[in-house]
Amino acid sequence: MQWLRVHNIITNIFVILEEMKIGIVCYPTFGGSGVVATELGKALASTGHEIHFITYSQPARLDFFSENLYYHEVAISQYPLFDFAPYESALASKLVDVVRFEKLDLLHVHYAIPHASVAYLAKQILATQGINIPVVTTLHGTDITLVGKDKSFNPVVTFSINQSDGVTAVSENLKQQTLESFEIKRNIQVIPNFIDFTRFHNKSKEHFKRAIAPGNERVITHTSNFRKVKNTEDVVRIFQKVNEVLPSKLLMVGDGPERRNAEELARQLDISHAVRFLGKQDAIEEILSVSDLFLMPSSSESFGLAALEAMACHVPVISTNTGGLPELNRHGVSGFLSDIGDVEDMAKNALYILEDCDRLLKFKEAAYKRAQEFDISKILPMYENYYEEVIRQSQNKL
Repeated sequence: MQWLRVHNIITNIFVILEEMKIGIVCYPTFGGSGVVATELGKALASTGHEIHFITYSQPARLDFFSENLYYHEVAISQYPLFDFAPYESALASKLVDVVRFEKLDLLHVHYAIPHASVAYLAKQILATQGINIPVVTTLHGTDITLVGKDKSFNPVVTFSINQSDGVTAVSENLKQQTLESFEIKRNIQVIPNFIDFTRFHNKSKEHFKRAIAPGNERVITHTSNFRKVKNTEDVVRIFQKVNEVLPSKLLMVGDGPERRNAEELARQLDISHAVRFLGKQDAIEEILSVSDLFLMPSSSESFGLAALEAMACHVPVISTNTGGLPELNRHGVSGFLSDIGDVEDMAKNALYILEDCDRLLKFKEAAYKRAQEFDISKILPMYENYYEEVIRQSQNKL
């Protein structure tokens, strides 16, 4: 009987840790951090965890109903005293409310600014009410490499990361950049981005491909938020050089401030007839399924989630060798890496893959095989184990 009682206690502890109530804070946009946060929450919910998204609008990828998924909208005051809506204060108040009434076990905030500092404020408020809520902060990229390096943000970012109960980064490169840019005393756990193969896989869309490339041209794709860091004009220049040698079509998926410049460049180079700007698309996997090559000439990428999505759909990648991209895209195997701005080399590598059908097939299979290493079924347990470790450490401090 004594053994049975001990067994039941251990089992109950295991269940508590296995079925967690987790609050997820993220930007609800098409950007990488929002996509990763949403897909992670959906995957956690599918395994039995109770997930509460807390943000100012419904996340773009939160596109289905589940009994374990909840969404809490942050209402922002429009009081005329403020020139800028006080989002941070509204979010902190909402976090306090959700943690208290939903009895959350952990908060997972994505993107350091301002979510990590807001979570710290909420944690302190809750502590005055006798509630201990551990906080995990995930660093995604520009929150460290661009925004976070602004001197006006540096002290807050440093403090917020150090005050988090757990910190993760999506690549080894991002971890090192964080340690070099800030005085971080907290250990940073590298947990890479992931792919859900139930969604991202090669689909039979031959009718779609014939419509896009009726002359059996190669189909080249780029997806991004068209910010300056994505170098979308280099995409157009690379394509122009490829198209001169091998008839091709370019699909530009997404939207943002640099789209107009890319469109204008396509006109100047007289290749507009071969380039389609498709805007924001939900069914990215269908577009990738008809693609032969993916271009990512970014000047900064902490991981390269869009490239991973392409690789999962059997699409090799031509990318720069910056940030975390070399940790994902294997040079000469799943695609090629080039220096930032080296349009000539990227075009040469693109032609090497595309010109020979057998070689193209080999690269497609290698890209898919590499993507399988980031299957969500392999990455999800890493997050679950880390959550459990953070919760246990937080409880031991009480």
